[in-house]
Amino acid sequence: YRYLDLRNPAVKEKIVLRSKVVAELRQRMTGHDFLEITTPILTCSSPEGARDYLVPSRNHPGKFYALPQAPQQFKQLLMTSGFDRYFQIAPCFRDEDARADRSPGEFYQLDMEMAFASQEDVFAVIEDVLPPVFAKYGIYKEASKAPFARISYRDALEKYGSDKPDLRIDLVLQDATEVLADCGFGPFDGQCVEAIVVDQFTATRKVIDKICADVEVQSGQKAYWFKLDENGELVGGIAKFLQERKEAVIEKLGLKKGDFVGLTAGKKGDALKGAGVLRKYLGMNSEAHMKQNCYEFCWIVDFPMYEIGEESGELEFCHNPFSMPQGGMDALCNADPLSINAYQYDLVCNGVELSSGAVRNHDPEIMVKAFEIVGLGEDAVKAKFPAMYNAFCYGAPPHAGIAPGVDRMVMLLAGEESIREIIPFPMNKTAQDVMMGAPSAVDEKQLRDVHIKIDLPKED
Repeated sequence: YRYLDLRNPAVKEKIVLRSKVVAELRQRMTGHDFLEITTPILTCSSPEGARDYLVPSRNHPGKFYALPQAPQQFKQLLMTSGFDRYFQIAPCFRDEDARADRSPGEFYQLDMEMAFASQEDVFAVIEDVLPPVFAKYGIYKEASKAPFARISYRDALEKYGSDKPDLRIDLVLQDATEVLADCGFGPFDGQCVEAIVVDQFTATRKVIDKICADVEVQSGQKAYWFKLDENGELVGGIAKFLQERKEAVIEKLGLKKGDFVGLTAGKKGDALKGAGVLRKYLGMNSEAHMKQNCYEFCWIVDFPMYEIGEESGELEFCHNPFSMPQGGMDALCNADPLSINAYQYDLVCNGVELSSGAVRNHDPEIMVKAFEIVGLGEDAVKAKFPAMYNAFCYGAPPHAGIAPGVDRMVMLLAGEESIREIIPFPMNKTAQDVMMGAPSAVDEKQLRDVHIKIDLPKED
């Protein structure tokens, strides 16, 4: 009954907002001499990082189209075709689970690409296009001015515990391993310990307990705490384990009377992840440490080119496989793959990742070498990406791009917690359109036309 829901003026207003924002984005992009060019919806499957939606071919039995997860290859091919500046409000299709900031099925992005462009050229366009849109249409009338803060991926994790930090919060992490790991508190033994010091923190014990519980639910890591009271004594939480090293703790963390200390522990990555979530909740519960009524943008840069996959345990691309490695061919041939950074970047606003982008790999030899490192040989690269490989062999200009998510952008502008509220006809959390009855069964004739036979698992 979404059509009835949309009669509500408050609900309708969000869809009207979306329309105005998209129109404004188009106007600003054309003002920067970008051409709006649409790219195909029926294309081939490619490894973009999520599952494809597949469409069986009637004329080519046993073969499938895929709905594009992004117009990645097409926009790079446009650069090789002589179009210097491209954009579109691009529909993207990914078979992935829903989240508060991610709608299942499809989403839209302000997709753009620039020829003969550096990372800073892309930044300059986005920094000119987005802040006025946010200031004009957002519930907050203040947005970051150019240039946005640039933070390396590793610094973001070390300082904020997240690669999408909310810079409205001024709290930072401290490594407290040296002074706390052997304090006799079991969960800290042999672990990395991260601390967040908060002055002027007046939350009650009930609120502190709620914060710790929320951190564990969201990150899977337990949170701990103690205070330095007005008498200069360590109290509350795990304070009893710290009495013998009180002065060392105070000195290491730079504590003043009245300071609150939040803590997480575990393997380095786990401790940082937990501390990042703890930082968010501490900021939300401390007016003195969270700037209100504004949009704070930042760029996260210098992402690793490769990483060890959590599920596979093998070397794989960290972000976009078509990114240019920093150091080029020399780095790919001579450096430890895990030490190589890529010219990849994320745009973050108020702790929400709005976009990923990169300087692209436009050299076919470097492209092949980059894939060889993750076990994909030259023949496989040519087979999977024939259009891009062949186009690059004819010569391609250096190019770079980015694609801010329209849905997430409007969600932030409207002050909504759920992305479903700003989509006219959203799917539910299990990727169903209950109103239209999608996905639905189809009759046998339709299946025969596309040479498909259904083989469902047997029910227990």
